[in-house]
Amino acid sequence: MPQTALPPELLQQLTDPYAVLGIAVTADERSILRRYHVLVKLLHPDNYTNSSNVDKTLATAIFTRLINPAYAELKNIKKRAEIIATLRLQAITWGKNATSEQNPLVRQLMGMSIPEAQSFYENAIASYTTVQYQSLTQSYWMIQKLNELNLAYLYLQSNHSFTTTPEPYHAVVTEVKQPVVATFDKTQNIKSSVINYAQRHYQRALEYSKQSHWSLAVRELRDAIKLEPDNSDYYALLGVVHLRQKFLGMAKVYIRHALKLNPQHPLALKYANHLKIPMQLQTDPASLAKAIGIAGWLSKFLAKAEASLSQVLKFR
Repeated sequence: MPQTALPPELLQQLTDPYAVLGIAVTADERSILRRYHVLVKLLHPDNYTNSSNVDKTLATAIFTRLINPAYAELKNIKKRAEIIATLRLQAITWGKNATSEQNPLVRQLMGMSIPEAQSFYENAIASYTTVQYQSLTQSYWMIQKLNELNLAYLYLQSNHSFTTTPEPYHAVVTEVKQPVVATFDKTQNIKSSVINYAQRHYQRALEYSKQSHWSLAVRELRDAIKLEPDNSDYYALLGVVHLRQKFLGMAKVYIRHALKLNPQHPLALKYANHLKIPMQLQTDPASLAKAIGIAGWLSKFLAKAEASLSQVLKFR
């Protein structure tokens, strides 16, 4: 077997780089890097000096053809979001056919609530990864089991909210599913197509928010607002994202606007209380529009500044 040769079925596992590295889909950048360093040491050729040449060759092949490409994908912020989005779509198909799933860990996971599932899922992933590459010939089977856990968790999560307020998110998921299917129907009108694109931006913003990529979430939400300027969900989440960035003034502006559009919006109400925004405050529409304009300009300025700083740091 050539040094970089691997069976095709093993290379196919790269569709889920999280399973290849042996990390949860909830892992952050630091966890991904830490796991990669563990695998660098584990699969180093020096560890196979007393083993057969087959084991040493297989270890090298797994590292160069599986581990390195998987890490290259996951260390890229945008790639990670795209991979999660792809896995979510796979999870929907997988979930419809998973009623006879034999993996006991997956069966347990599928019967849990989201708070229970997250802890159980991450522990299950950890239990597999401790032995994932101990037997190189069994690594294909182990990656498959990790992929099943990832799909089960994402399928379970698809019917729950990312935030602490499930109702708005449920509504969004329902709206997204219908237009995606209907785009294949020639009778679908233009308005539904526009709503679909806005919701896609919103879903990406949710994904970026879960990974604490606040600037990317802001960008997606701004694109969503351009398409649907009267959707309170977008303004509420944008307010929360700015709060996470510690931009309190901008957070207040967007939370207030979300409440102006929907006075009963649960997420906006929750953070209005956190930000001590008076519930009876009557904001002049012209003043609010001006404040939103200023906040938008500041957000764009900060995004450009952040991009410039990233370029400077990149070439140091």
